[in-house]
Amino acid sequence: MQQVLYREYRPETFKEVLGQETIIKILKSQVDTDSVSHAYLFCGTRGTGKTTTARLLAKAVNCLSEDKPCGVCENCMSIKNGTFIDLIEIDAASNNGVGDIRQLRESVIFPPAVGKKKVYIIDEVHMLSREAFNAFLKTLEEPPENVIFILATTEKHKIIPTILSRCQIYDFKRITIEDIQNHLKKIAEKEGIAYEDDALFLIAQKADGA
Repeated sequence: MQQVLYREYRPETFKEVLGQETIIKILKSQVDTDSVSHAYLFCGTRGTGKTTTARLLAKAVNCLSEDKPCGVCENCMSIKNGTFIDLIEIDAASNNGVGDIRQLRESVIFPPAVGKKKVYIIDEVHMLSREAFNAFLKTLEEPPENVIFILATTEKHKIIPTILSRCQIYDFKRITIEDIQNHLKKIAEKEGIAYEDDALFLIAQKADGA
């Protein structure tokens, strides 16, 4: 079954991530030195790689190979296919109440089932209610040893200061027109699609860094 291009070309390793070299270098160093934090906040406009990088970090801390994430081991493939039981993705836009966070708090006490770390990715975290933020704060203050929280947001200013102070914060920048254009060129050539440089430039320009 043919995949849509954005899924087929979604990065599976750190080196494939586009335009976020500094962030990737730091995260890779943390993985290599076993100094990964218990809480991260990835900020930036849509399409800059926040959720993709969050999944890559989840792969890296659970990867079975030397060069993490390898993208091909059993755990990496399980995360790619959405079947890895120790990766929990939550959309805060539709799960933003205090009851949802209480359920999360109850689940974090259980150790990882198959991996080294249990990873929670909370997307659009700024959508949590104030009560939910306060309930979540308790877990961030006293995190279980084998749990990592990765929060992602397009609106950092809406996150309460007490949450911000307990996370490592990474600001994802807009991807340059040149990087997008070059990436589109590689995909077009691999797919056998004819293109004009001016057309790719226009697409990259209209992408607005996403």
